[in-house]
Amino acid sequence: MISLLNRVFPRGLRVNAGQRPPGACSTAGAVTSCLRGAMGLVLAGFGWPGLAHASPVDVGRFAGQQGAVPAPWRVVQLDKKVPLTRYTVVNWDGVAAVEARADASMALLARSIALDLQTTPVMCWRWRVDRVLQKADLATKAGDDYAARIYVAFTLPPESMSLGLRAKLAVGRSLYGDLVPDAALNYVWDNQHPVGTRRPNAYTDRTQMIVQRSGSDPVDRWVTERADVLQDATLAFGPLAFKASLLALASDTDNTGEQARAGFADIHFVGRGEACRFP
Repeated sequence: MISLLNRVFPRGLRVNAGQRPPGACSTAGAVTSCLRGAMGLVLAGFGWPGLAHASPVDVGRFAGQQGAVPAPWRVVQLDKKVPLTRYTVVNWDGVAAVEARADASMALLARSIALDLQTTPVMCWRWRVDRVLQKADLATKAGDDYAARIYVAFTLPPESMSLGLRAKLAVGRSLYGDLVPDAALNYVWDNQHPVGTRRPNAYTDRTQMIVQRSGSDPVDRWVTERADVLQDATLAFGPLAFKASLLALASDTDNTGEQARAGFADIHFVGRGEACRFP
């Protein structure tokens, strides 16, 4: 399957003149990692009606929940040979949150969204990790693991992509469904690279990796984040009409074989001039 994906989505495809497209799965490797990097997980059963765009737009608040993560969130296992990261809703130091526990494991906690980034481009969230990974390195495929990561995947208007790219996407999706997004951002809690580091995913330049938090200071406590998703997407892929279609969380240690514990809470989108709304 991975060899076919690589033939369908070769690295280096470009959109119309002056525009840089999302990249593509480019080299042979585990299909799990390639699809994980691409974050194209608009899978059957993930449908979600259009969200009202009054600010804030809540997409990940868990107050009043306990135990299993409620719909529309779904755990997605990309490789049945890899153990699942476990996700549970807990009260963690007074914060209603998703707890992720990874032990040489990988699974995504994902949901579909329908978001107007022109109105609410800024994503706000809280997260925490018990420790950063020791052997991870976002520059390599073998090190493509993170104690915590948040993905936003996008659809793009067809006219923003070349005929060649659209044809290849159509072939790929006829084979695999909506497994590969038009573009994606991946905000990560890294172990070594400076905050603000931006680079393509080790498997595909269709996904841009952004180091939102780095190192072990702070660990074991909640920290708040704010990221302008529309601005970050424009910097990564050019001034296109991005539509946010998928949000996913993960604690990911299958490559390095390490253990990690992370928390995610109060994920929402606001306008550029608005403050984040944390309880």
